[in-house]
Amino acid sequence: MSRVCELTGKGPMVGNNVSHANNKTKRRFLPNLQDVTLISDALGRSFKLKISSAALRSVDHRGGLDAFLAKAKDEDLSAKALKIKKDIAKAAAA
Repeated sequence: MSRVCELTGKGPMVGNNVSHANNKTKRRFLPNLQDVTLISDALGRSFKLKISSAALRSVDHRGGLDAFLAKAKDEDLSAKALKIKKDIAKAAAA
């Protein structure tokens, strides 16, 4: 199970733990991923996605899943989110 946001592509970053004696050891900064169910207005159904908290705020700010995916870059989206985006575009065209 990869720790990557399905909407923004945000993944783990690496850095150092630094002790009081300035010893450095490697560590990972993991994104704050949540399992959420988002509803598409155009398709009239819900989708379960694993997204970061920042992405969830962005979805709310842009006015829902449909508006977020319309502006999102294809290279940032997962395969599941890309299929949802294409289905929404197809439903909007019809």
